[in-house]
Amino acid sequence: MGEFGEAFLAAGRMLLQLDADLLEIVALSLRVSLTAVTVAAAIALPFGALVALARFRGRALLVAVLNAMMGLPPVVVGLAVYLLLSRAGPLGDAGLLFTPGAMIIAQAVLVTPLIAALARQTVADLAEEYGDTPLALGATRADLLFTLLWEGRFRLITAVLAGFGRAIAEVGAVIIVGGNINHYTRVMTTAITLETSKGNLALALGLGIVLLALTLLINGFAVGVGQIAHRRYGG
Repeated sequence: MGEFGEAFLAAGRMLLQLDADLLEIVALSLRVSLTAVTVAAAIALPFGALVALARFRGRALLVAVLNAMMGLPPVVVGLAVYLLLSRAGPLGDAGLLFTPGAMIIAQAVLVTPLIAALARQTVADLAEEYGDTPLALGATRADLLFTLLWEGRFRLITAVLAGFGRAIAEVGAVIIVGGNINHYTRVMTTAITLETSKGNLALALGLGIVLLALTLLINGFAVGVGQIAHRRYGG
């Protein structure tokens, strides 16, 4: 059996035996990404809805910038957060650099524009569909905002899932601000990079299998939610 076959068998054994190091890395990855996406969604969903409903000068430019930021380069985000949290930065005294907190901030910054842009499009589509009927019936702007967020909840869940998918697969930003410290800031993507460079293919493959399974699970759930939304809203 070749080297790769032995590595796959070793990775399978690690998964079946619930290897402690593997579980620790997976658990930290989930904790960091779930926290980051929760923070990002809390900011992005209402912000995206406000941009969709508000009418102000420069709105078209803001929408264009928001859409462009969906493709933010992760290493640029990592560098920006690093400068912010470094000793010479404005938040240096917080001591967050090379901690899971810094990784959460980096992932949240990365996925907030993505969720906000998708939320804006969802709310804008619903607002066009509903027209001025809610306002004519006496609803306030705040009532309209929360109503449209609720009506678009299935589409918005898909947007949040897209954000989580990007966060969990991110490597560039988190390795800059987290440092890939063993038993402290090592997540699946950074561990795969390190272990592959060291030639430890078993652990790298094991983590890769888990990451791939999570990605497929997220995508499958997103497809299911999308089908529910299609039946709910049509088109």
